[in-house]
Amino acid sequence: MTDTNPSDLLPLPVSQLHILMALATGDKHGYAIMREVQGFTDGMVTMGPGTLYGAVKQMLRAGLITESDERPDPELDDQRRRYYRLTDLGNRVLDAEVARMEQLAHAARIRRASATRRQNA
Repeated sequence: MTDTNPSDLLPLPVSQLHILMALATGDKHGYAIMREVQGFTDGMVTMGPGTLYGAVKQMLRAGLITESDERPDPELDDQRRRYYRLTDLGNRVLDAEVARMEQLAHAARIRRASATRRQNA
């Protein structure tokens, strides 16, 4: 899947964007992903297990993430946990989605400024 054009996968579902953002800082298991999302959204998004694992399944199939072979020390971890990491494609898709959202936000600011100028004229 390395020849996949990231823009072909955009726009990402919000749950997938949040998962990619959480994994951008390193490998995580499901519960850690849910906590990370809740943290960087200041509690505005609480991702439940159904949403998380449904999205994970789709993202594994699309090649955006992979199950990590590296695990913490078994003394510090539960062996049943599965850890996930971004693939190269996942990183490229995250970058493309961020660029798309930045462009959208820029266009929105221009339109709002134009509307404000018309209202004040």
